[in-house]
Amino acid sequence: MCRIKRKADGGIEHFKARLIAKGFHEHEGVDFLETFSLVIKPTTIHMVLSVAISRGWHLRQIDVQNAFLHGFLNEDVCMAQPLGFLHPQYPQHVCKLHKSIYGLCQAPRAWFSRLIDKLQAISFKKSQAYHSIYVYQHGSILLYFLIYVDDIILAGADLNFINHVISLLQSDFPINNLGELSFFLGVEAI
Repeated sequence: MCRIKRKADGGIEHFKARLIAKGFHEHEGVDFLETFSLVIKPTTIHMVLSVAISRGWHLRQIDVQNAFLHGFLNEDVCMAQPLGFLHPQYPQHVCKLHKSIYGLCQAPRAWFSRLIDKLQAISFKKSQAYHSIYVYQHGSILLYFLIYVDDIILAGADLNFINHVISLLQSDFPINNLGELSFFLGVEAI
């Protein structure tokens, strides 16, 4: 798949090309057990932003590049060799995937599982009220981590700790640090 990635102002950021699996050929219960995609609700975003603004917290936004390519598969998944990349000696062989790729029904769950493992390793806990918020609390440090697939907002009072968490995530994932929250899911934050 080829497409143009655009900036918030509509200008061209860069061109993208991806290998995408034909996940529409997968059958629930045979090829995968369930689908999954973690998205934060707009009302939850508004609630956290209201708390952050009223307390004078810092709001940072990050984006994980090619998020679905970072998940590990727990089941055997094979796909035909992509056109243009057929092995000349073994054209009938298939590719066994170890990591998820776009188009697989398992990709969102695999990505989310890997992200959550990393968050739990640095002592974040899942919010009991909101499934797409993880919270770090230690002493006077409180940090909210809001997840919308691969777009993430960090909200907290301690900017040094926010930057520390971002650097820990960068050790496992390619992160675009977008700085202060300005534009999220079609909403401009001023």
